[in-house]
Amino acid sequence: MAKPKQPRRTPAAPRVFDQARDEMFSHILRCGVLEALPEHQKEWFDDTMAYLTERYEDLGPEELTQLRTLGERYCQPVANRPTTPPTEPTPEAASVN
Repeated sequence: MAKPKQPRRTPAAPRVFDQARDEMFSHILRCGVLEALPEHQKEWFDDTMAYLTERYEDLGPEELTQLRTLGERYCQPVANRPTTPPTEPTPEAASVN
């Protein structure tokens, strides 16, 4: 006998925090915040966080702080890894010329 088929699970609704995060990232990309000066970014984040606080009333202060931190990190330029300094020629190699 064959096993009875399991009913399909409906996908879980996204969490409120995930929705707010996705909306904030979308705003960042649309509004050109990545190219803005740091003082303009701060002003933009102040306004956007006020908007998100009203829109997502279920988010607590800790989640709002996490949301802002994620957004600010997203806007930071990519940090390049330090390269190893070039090796200096040895005295023998310099005198070969």
